[in-house]
Amino acid sequence: MIFEQLIYSDLGCAAYVIGCQGTGEAVVVDPALDTRPLERALEHHNAHLIGVIETHTHADHISGHGILALELGVPVYVSALTGADHPHTPLADGASIKLGNIEIVAMHTPGHRPEHLALQVIDHTRADEPWLLLTGDSLFVGDVARPDLAIAGEEGAAGLYRTLHERILQLPDGIEVFPGHVAGSLCGKGMSAKPSTTLGFERRFNDMLQPMGEDAFVAAANAGLAPKPPNLDRIVDTNRGPFVARPRQPERLAELPADAPLLDVRATADAVLGLARGAYHVPLAQTGFGTRAGFLLDPDVPVALIADDEAQASQAARQLQAIGHVTQRGWFPAAEVRDLVQLPPLTLDEFLAERDDLQIVDVRNADELPLPLAGARQIPLHALHVAALDGLDPARRTAIICQSSQRAGIGAAILALRGFADVHPVLGGGMGSARLQTA
Repeated sequence: MIFEQLIYSDLGCAAYVIGCQGTGEAVVVDPALDTRPLERALEHHNAHLIGVIETHTHADHISGHGILALELGVPVYVSALTGADHPHTPLADGASIKLGNIEIVAMHTPGHRPEHLALQVIDHTRADEPWLLLTGDSLFVGDVARPDLAIAGEEGAAGLYRTLHERILQLPDGIEVFPGHVAGSLCGKGMSAKPSTTLGFERRFNDMLQPMGEDAFVAAANAGLAPKPPNLDRIVDTNRGPFVARPRQPERLAELPADAPLLDVRATADAVLGLARGAYHVPLAQTGFGTRAGFLLDPDVPVALIADDEAQASQAARQLQAIGHVTQRGWFPAAEVRDLVQLPPLTLDEFLAERDDLQIVDVRNADELPLPLAGARQIPLHALHVAALDGLDPARRTAIICQSSQRAGIGAAILALRGFADVHPVLGGGMGSARLQTA
């Protein structure tokens, strides 16, 4: 068997290459828009692609099935319930695709989405029963999928409960489980970064698979969910619609445009020392870059990227393209930006020494612990660019704090863009610091 898992860490997505060594035939499952890793995997295994399988219509990223179909002429297999508006071959429950000695059998597993499929993988040279189960967005390592992205959360969770107990958990414990997401994805809330598991291990240790009635499961599955991406419906429509061709990479700009949004993608430690006036900042190196940038930017208004170099700009563009921001205005070297604002950071020690005199904005989500400091204004990062700022003084010395400092620089740039003149991100620690709780 040819089998390779490819992790796209920014969005916590997994894609797969499955094939037969004897015939050299292979399919890819849930390809990301950046198909280059899959193409390299196919070349490594000396395999030729004969098809693409989608477990469901993705809501968090643009699929690469269009690129592979347009450039290689391969069929795209989707659930018969998808409602796809592109050329496709429908897969019904129990339908199979054979690649030499390898057989892939579709299982209808609704919950995350009504059309969702899991895929049983059988290697007939070993046994005539499934060896692997690609669970897509149904069962994760240590978690289950969120149920509220396609239909009402209660309805989705009830369907997922039945899928898990009436379908997936009816399979043998020894089956290896390979999910569609790992930690970092918005499609679950407590999944592990571990890329695979077994059904037996999850049956014993996954909290969501422990004995509970349907009502309790529905309540647990809908508790503590991350905010939905603002372009969720757009991504779904794109993935169901006409094929998306390979996006173009941004070209170097001669100057920063005055009529385009600006996004500085450098490390926060660099960006806060000299940020282009009017720019947002989201560090490319942090997991979740695409998700965080997606809350700030309009996909219909191409952004100008500010980066250290072309390679950084190109990678940022690919991750924006993955969430539906397919076109960028271009990129500009950070070293050549002249109109700068500074956001001098505070260390945790400096913050503790000054906190009684600071205006504090806590950009954590409302359900994060510990509770905000007395007098702090809590505005979740994903809403800071549009939130009402009444009660805050844009002229006052303002500290931005989060749990560990990863979001503080992003929030500081947002407030600077909104007219705050003396903004300081707390870097090197945050509300999760034991020192802050005992100070």
